[in-house]
Amino acid sequence: MKLLEGKTALITGASRGIGMSIALKFAGEGANIAFTDIRRDENMENLEKELQSLGVQAKGYASDASSFSDSERVVEEVAKDFARIDILVNNAGITRDNLLMRMSEADWDLVLKINLKSVFNLTKAVQKIMLKQRYGSIINMSSVVGVKGNAGQANYSASKAGMIGFTKSIAQELGSRNIRCNAIAPGFIETEMTHNLTQEVRDEWAKKIPLRRGGKPEDIANVCVFLASELASYVTGQVISVCGGMTM
Repeated sequence: MKLLEGKTALITGASRGIGMSIALKFAGEGANIAFTDIRRDENMENLEKELQSLGVQAKGYASDASSFSDSERVVEEVAKDFARIDILVNNAGITRDNLLMRMSEADWDLVLKINLKSVFNLTKAVQKIMLKQRYGSIINMSSVVGVKGNAGQANYSASKAGMIGFTKSIAQELGSRNIRCNAIAPGFIETEMTHNLTQEVRDEWAKKIPLRRGGKPEDIANVCVFLASELASYVTGQVISVCGGMTM
């Protein structure tokens, strides 16, 4: 039997990058997949078809995770279409990097709204369903910079550190109802975003990593499968760094 057979996962920001890898890995383990992104475009439609080709129920939803009302709406739609939600992966996020002296209030507010408020929005909406089920696994996508900080990323670091505090609090609130909440802290992961960096910059990053390479989205997806499955039935309130040793 596959690790996630018969379960339904809701994954935000999943039309590309790490979110897409999680969706594909979950589907490969038998989970039905509901996923969101800010708009319905070719990427969403292609992923929807690819997931369905793996023999699971899959549907993409256009939704703004930073909007409380829109998050409630999409959770209601997913619950209606799939009958249940067993796994929530809060993956939606952006960066607006700059030194604090040059960072605008707008860039601070936007990063906190999309990265952190979205986690509140979706978790609050989904918990109603999970409480009735008396079962659920919530996975929040934090970052190593939420653990150790990083110059030029005060807004991003604050949002990801806030996510860790939120994770630990929700784990305590919902544990008695058999709902687990954990966070993953990715390090330098090779995605479309990092491919825009020069090779020199990427090589400099690699020198700081004990494994001497960047990670792949699949590395994050593998840990998500563990946390979403019964293999992690006694794991909650934890932050797992997937960073090649950066935070040792």
